[in-house]
Amino acid sequence: MGLDIRIPLGLIFLIIGGIMSLFGLFTRHSAIYEKSLDVNLNLVWGVIMLLFGLIMLVIGRRQKWQDDPVTPRPWERSGGAPRH
Repeated sequence: MGLDIRIPLGLIFLIIGGIMSLFGLFTRHSAIYEKSLDVNLNLVWGVIMLLFGLIMLVIGRRQKWQDDPVTPRPWERSGGAPRH
């Protein structure tokens, strides 16, 4: 059927990671980070989630382009190997 879970999962992580990163950037010097030893966990984990979502999206899209069972390659339609 061609359903790949990596594409929507990558999009979800991209969106949530982007929101967390923006929140971490806007609240950089806030007092809420005193409990975490002045480590901006929103920014750190937002960037990690953003990168993970990007990797999942790229892998899912690349695999979809390589293994598209619906659209055969041009030389498979004609019945022979490509000639150069």
